[in-house]
Amino acid sequence: MPDISLAQARRIVLAAQGFGARRDSSVGRGQLGRLIDRLNLHQIDSVNVLARAHYLPAFSRLGCYDRELLDKAAWGGKRDRRLFEYWAHEASLLPLELFPLMRWRMARADRGEAGYGALRRFATEQRPQAEAILARIAAEGPLAASDFPHGKGRSGWWEWGDTKRALEWLFYAGHLTTATRRRSFERVYDLTDRVIPAAVLALPAPDERDARRELIGRAARALGLATAAELRDYFRLKPVEKDEAIADLVDAGVLRPVRVEGWSQPAFLHRDARSPRRIAASALLAPFDPLIWHRDRTERLFGLRYRIEIYTPAASRVHGYYVLPFLMDERLVARVDLKADRQGGALLARAHFEADAPPDSGDRLTVALDEMASWLQLDRVTLR
Repeated sequence: MPDISLAQARRIVLAAQGFGARRDSSVGRGQLGRLIDRLNLHQIDSVNVLARAHYLPAFSRLGCYDRELLDKAAWGGKRDRRLFEYWAHEASLLPLELFPLMRWRMARADRGEAGYGALRRFATEQRPQAEAILARIAAEGPLAASDFPHGKGRSGWWEWGDTKRALEWLFYAGHLTTATRRRSFERVYDLTDRVIPAAVLALPAPDERDARRELIGRAARALGLATAAELRDYFRLKPVEKDEAIADLVDAGVLRPVRVEGWSQPAFLHRDARSPRRIAASALLAPFDPLIWHRDRTERLFGLRYRIEIYTPAASRVHGYYVLPFLMDERLVARVDLKADRQGGALLARAHFEADAPPDSGDRLTVALDEMASWLQLDRVTLR
């Protein structure tokens, strides 16, 4: 089992995640599509204090791009659609080619073998209620939870009403998918075969073992270098589900066991992973960016203990409400609390630099903040 230094591990991971590449002056569908294929998913989150989370990973890697490109890829017509919504690493946007790889998870949900108890009941004793909702959407076309009487329930997913739960079970089980999102970001559901292109629906679904092996392989390529737990976490597989997949990929030569300096657990290196001599990058990273969403991994790779504080009472917050780590070359050198003041036309920022941040960190961050303000169509950056 070969040894890899921590510095080399960081470079491998950053290169696999799409950092350090030369940025094009204009970002089109091709560049965005290649990034989507590299990362495999964009996590969705409803918080909009800065920009919705699914837009940010592409900005961090490609720079200023037209968010309409991602909207069309996710919720456009069948000609434009490249993505679909499903539960992967939490709620996510995934390339259409991954749809067959999720069929086993949909089948489990349909049988009542996946999801929490309030959802599973719609696969059994409450199935007629769900089927009635499905029939209404089949007859009337795309509908949101708020289109049903008392459908949306109170705020917060833990206070969903029965109609919303039924819709989410139908979504989890693959009977419905997201047709579009309203301005409030509310999901609009439609029959899966009216949204997903027929050519994708016709693709054969692999069996569970083959699908999980492919998912672990894609996670490994996206991460470059990762422990077994990190590979499992990418698509939120169960611990037992990842073991045989990793073993199969090691036997096939796709993954190579390695030791990383300072890591207590063995890691796996994807055969396509690159190990550049250096990484030159400047990027503000969303809390749900795949580079940092596994917090223990972030700490082992970069020495930064990062926690999102949006659910922490204001008086107990250390760094702020919506805090983005700042990647400068191969290090995380600052945490920046950001808010888009759309009415005032300003990007509000409060920076906390790490004690060992290089002297030019402030200048590099200023450039990154100016770029983000421009991308968000804000007039200026205001430091708080």
